[in-house]
Formats: sequence, structure tokens, C-alpha cells
Amino acid sequence: MIKVRDIAFVRFAAPDLDAMKRFATDFGLVVEAGEALYARGTDPSPYVHVTERGEAGFRGVAFEADSADDLKAAARFEGASDIEPLDGPGGGQRVRLRDPDGFSIEVVHGREPARALPVKGAEPLNRGSDRQRRATLQRVPPGPAQVKRIGHAVVRVSDFATSSDWYQRHFGFLRSDEVYLGEQTNVVTAFLRCDLGKDFTDHHTFLCVGLGEPGFDHVAFEVEDYDAVMAGHDHLKQAGYDHHAGVGRHVLGSQVFDYWKDPWGHVHEHFTDGDLLNADHPTGLYDPATALGTQWGTFG
Repeated sequence: MIKVRDIAFVRFAAPDLDAMKRFATDFGLVVEAGEALYARGTDPSPYVHVTERGEAGFRGVAFEADSADDLKAAARFEGASDIEPLDGPGGGQRVRLRDPDGFSIEVVHGREPARALPVKGAEPLNRGSDRQRRATLQRVPPGPAQVKRIGHAVVRVSDFATSSDWYQRHFGFLRSDEVYLGEQTNVVTAFLRCDLGKDFTDHHTFLCVGLGEPGFDHVAFEVEDYDAVMAGHDHLKQAGYDHHAGVGRHVLGSQVFDYWKDPWGHVHEHFTDGDLLNADHPTGLYDPATALGTQWGTFG
């Protein structure tokens, strides 16, 4: 087992890179175009979304190794590639694997961080019991939501127990919440988070869902706040993209969410205000109605 610190990026392919660049830009990513598209957020990661030219589809997900030693250890996994250079801004190295359903998984390390970009944040909020903004007008600028970072990815798998065991054994993921179908022993997915010990991390970084045909489900990107979610919603709606679900607040993970489809139907999520957990947090067990439910708003 190694420890991964976070999700690094997702890979897609598309026959029309110009169309994907427009979507990524309207979604709030900053795109560097060339033989492939490398898109970043405002955080220092050099890129969080890659699109190569080709038949449209999901091409895989990458995780950040905790250390160079972990990358070396990953190269010793059964079926792993040797350590090789990583293309794209920031350089770095990678090891390539295939999960039980054949999804491409990369473990990366040593990417040089980019300079963080300015974030368009809202003025302080005047909550009913804590009014902080005085003599300052709240004016939310229109436009894309301005992605900060990648938060998580979800794939559908042929057998949840097999896939979950593979990901946890290889990358040290912890289970934040499990979801069962029928009997409580029939767990069909779990929200997996990175094991950072006492440090706090996202409620989930990865899910493998044992329902439906194996394939890509969605990828999620964090934005600054609720105003960014709503401004992004309006911008994508006016640009004519296909809305998938939201706006609402999840129960598991607690994020305020909004889901959109790229021109080939791949679902991309904006989220903000998610739960943060450390290794001490116990695993929850929930039914599908809770897992797919919302605290407010709609999902689906």
C-alpha cells in the first residue's frame, strides 16, 4: 500500500478540441491549448483536466503520491508501468496502472506548482445573526464560476467489493460513508477519502459505484462559494450547455452542488462548502435514499 494525498487530474479525449476548450473555459477552467488541452484552476496545481484529441470518452484519473518513495513503491504493484516522465505543464513523473475494470489510473509525483491565480471572492455575508458587511454593496460579477481545484471523481464498476478493495489496498483510501442496497451487508458504494492522519481532507476523493454498466460517472471541481456556483449556473445556462442536476446541497459530504454535461455528455460538477474529515472519523452506513437525497434543492 502507498498513500495518495489527493486526486491530481482527469483525462478525456474529444474529437473537437476547440469545442472542449469553449466548454472548459465556460465551466471556469483556465486552458492551455496545444496538441492536448491542459486546464487548471486558481490553485497552484499546474493542471486538473486534460483532453487529448481522439474519439470522445473518459481516459482515466490520476492521484498525487504522498512522496517519491510512494511513487517508487507504486512501480512495484502488479501490472504497473515503470516510472516515466509526465507530459504537460509542471513536468513530474508517473506510474500507470489498470484497475479491475480496466480504467487507466496514474500515480504522479514531482509536478512543479504553478503560481496561484487571483480568486474573485464575494464580500462578507450578512448572516441574520452576524452582519459584517457595512457600507459595502454586494455585487457578484457575472461569468464562469472560476474553478479552484479538482475535488473528486466517480466511476461505475462491475463489482464494488473487488474495486473498493483494489483502490484501498493500493492507495490507502478510508471509507467515509458506505451505501447499501436492500440488506445492510450489501454495500454498493463507499465515499473514499485520503488517509492524511490527523490532517483534514475532503469527505471523498473517489467513488467506485457497483451499479449500472461500468464507465465514467462524473468529476467534481471546487469553486469559491455559493455565489460562484450560482453565477456559474447562469453562465452555463446562457451558453446553452446541458444541465444535469442541481442546484442543491448533498446529505453525504454536504456540498452545495451543480452538475453540467460537456458537449459529449461527460458530467462535470461545481461544488462548494464540503465536509472535511481526518482519519479519526468513523464510517457511516446509509440507504440509497439518504445517499441520493438533498438537504435542499434537487438531485436528478
